[in-house]
Amino acid sequence: MDLSTMPSDLARRLAGIGADFRQLTLEYEFALREVETKMHILQDEFLHLHDYNPIEHVSTRLKTLDSLVGKANRRGLPMDLGVWRREILDIAGTRVTCSFRRDAYRVFDLFTERQDVEVVSVKDYIAHPKANGYSSLHATVRVPVYLSTGVILIPVEVQFRTIAMDFWASLDHKIKYKYDGEVPADVVDELKEAAQAADDLDRRMERLHHRVHGQPGSPGPGAGPTLVA
Repeated sequence: MDLSTMPSDLARRLAGIGADFRQLTLEYEFALREVETKMHILQDEFLHLHDYNPIEHVSTRLKTLDSLVGKANRRGLPMDLGVWRREILDIAGTRVTCSFRRDAYRVFDLFTERQDVEVVSVKDYIAHPKANGYSSLHATVRVPVYLSTGVILIPVEVQFRTIAMDFWASLDHKIKYKYDGEVPADVVDELKEAAQAADDLDRRMERLHHRVHGQPGSPGPGAGPTLVA
């Protein structure tokens, strides 16, 4: 971030933020480790104690200062870390890629049933995809981080999606970046068709899996979590 190109008052505020931003970053990194550890424990349990592992991949990301400044500006928030902590709940993010739609709900349930995971909100874009075709299960949770000064609760956005959903979302992101958000109408239409094709593939592969291996006793697609406002 080049402070020399910014208005002087904004540059001063950002320079002041820099000293405290490292602490914020560490706290959110610790929260990501907590979530990642819980997911890896589930992975290892299914891998070694059960005949099927619903978790294909787990990844994490932490918003950069540039990204936070941009989001704060878009939302009209001041350059204040305290406000950002309170208002921006996706500073830390975890993506859990599952084999099938049913697995996304199943892993969500197993993760959020833990006593040290507090569910803040849920947005079920699997049961109710966005208009552009985006599909995923988003949960904002708070997890405890144990510091020498005491315990703090840090919010983390956790996304649960299938391999097909993840592939589509990755392509959609690259296309939007290529066109700087102004995607041509014909490309938008093709993306919607691709989203439907991905959904059809998910359902077909899940039916095939259940036909071969049987259907586990867990909530199915559309029988997702109770939404929290």
